[in-house]
Amino acid sequence: MSNAAVTPDQLGPSGGDRARAFGSAALAQLSTLGPVIALVIASGFFTFESPRFLTGGNLSLIVQQVMVVGTLAVGQTLIILTAGIDLSCGAVMALGSIVMAKMAVIVGLNPFLAIALGLAVCAAFGAINGGLVTMIRLPAFIVTLGTLNVAFALTHIYSKDQTIAKLPAAMTFFGNTFTIGQTDITYGSILMLVLFALTWFVLRQTAAGRHVYALGNNPEAARLTGIKTARLLLLVYTVAGLIYGIAALLIIGRTGVGDPNAGATDNLDSITAVVLGGTSLFGGRGSIVGTLLGALVIGVIRNGLQLIGVASIYQVLITGILVILAVAADQLARRRQG
Repeated sequence: MSNAAVTPDQLGPSGGDRARAFGSAALAQLSTLGPVIALVIASGFFTFESPRFLTGGNLSLIVQQVMVVGTLAVGQTLIILTAGIDLSCGAVMALGSIVMAKMAVIVGLNPFLAIALGLAVCAAFGAINGGLVTMIRLPAFIVTLGTLNVAFALTHIYSKDQTIAKLPAAMTFFGNTFTIGQTDITYGSILMLVLFALTWFVLRQTAAGRHVYALGNNPEAARLTGIKTARLLLLVYTVAGLIYGIAALLIIGRTGVGDPNAGATDNLDSITAVVLGGTSLFGGRGSIVGTLLGALVIGVIRNGLQLIGVASIYQVLITGILVILAVAADQLARRRQG
């Protein structure tokens, strides 16, 4: 009997298909485990390098630092799962925060009404993005690049480039803290985690969530199975816009002001978190839990490098390398599936 190794092609059509499927599954599992491995390695390294890293106060600070980007990444994940992308999320968030702050402070509206108006503005931008993508069939990249500039301009026009201070307590509530042991935890961090949990439930436990994955995996097949793909895509973009409005409220809570320059790079950071979390830029595959881990990886790297005195430019360098590795792994998985 020959001891020569048997290749997938020698197994025949069914054997070869099984081998390729196994390889694809292994790569998909690797993309899921990737953020976990990166988080463990980064945490271990910075724990060894700085005694301040693995303390309750510092870990709480990391979560506070990523709560805005993490919230944006929730909406970004929904869109990327449909094979889209949203470059406008940071600018839309900034516009929402200015609308909330100015309506409450300058116009004198009830703060809860001002918050509702800010949320509505963000949701409207999401609906505009979704409408242009679904009805005119413009590429999501082009649409959101355009609305990024529109939202950016409106933010600076409406605010007159002025930071709005002396906000009512209702608006800054999510920047407040409560204490567990000797660690201060912000209410905003809890809200971010609740959003992740709720999104996980919708994506994994409901028909709507399964339809989102189906839409990103194969839009035509999803349509043929009876899924109203245009309506679903419009809903996804609108919900994402509403989530950006929640992020606007969180950034007000964190900074205590309405800042027209807020979120300048948060759109890219949110995409980075999603990609590092293993969600495919080609749609149809990914996990909201992975997005949370990806956001934490970014937070840990930036926090850890600050603690050990490394220049901030290296944070950008390392994050960029990790993004390239994550996308390369995703591309390899797609090739094996093909």
